Amino acid sequence: MTTANKLTFLRVMMIPVMIVFIYIKPLQKPIGFLNLDLNQFIFAILFVLASFTDLLDGYVARKYNQITTFGKFLDPIADKVLVMVAFLFLMMITPDRVPLWAVMIVIIREFAVTGIRLIAVEHGKVIAASPYGKIKTASTMIALILMLFNDFGLPMIIGNIIFWIAITFTLISGIDYFIKNRKIILESI
Repeated sequence: MTTANKLTFLRVMMIPVMIVFIYIKPLQKPIGFLNLDLNQFIFAILFVLASFTDLLDGYVARKYNQITTFGKFLDPIADKVLVMVAFLFLMMITPDRVPLWAVMIVIIREFAVTGIRLIAVEHGKVIAASPYGKIKTASTMIALILMLFNDFGLPMIIGNIIFWIAITFTLISGIDYFIKNRKIILESI
């Protein structure tokens, strides 16, 4: 197994560990740092580490020519699951700040874009990430990290604005993928 694939696999393995920490009762006590419980702090740290493995595995794969079919398969799944788990966790602890409908936009967009990419592959077409998708990814990661760490003591409005930018670009990038690939999607209707 390549180093890049090991990093991706590590990210996949961190996700259930993050979930387990949410439910460990003795860890559900304040630590006096950023108004976090110990389990929330551990979850947030693991999320940051897992996110870092995403950057690192892509870099290693390209730099050392370790791009594999396994990596192409597992990396995007790991990324999507990591982000969805973080959104769902935030929705559990702050439903007024992270509403279900916003999380559903993220989930539906990810399923739709994955479906569009699968159809495109059948037609021998590779869909590159759009600028909207890159803005979506960057703003999503910043928003999640801010929110998981209770905004690092900054005014909550900053995290909220970045969160809504992320949701907006999630929607825009999903629509963009559909419009750019509508011929492939609609050809068999």
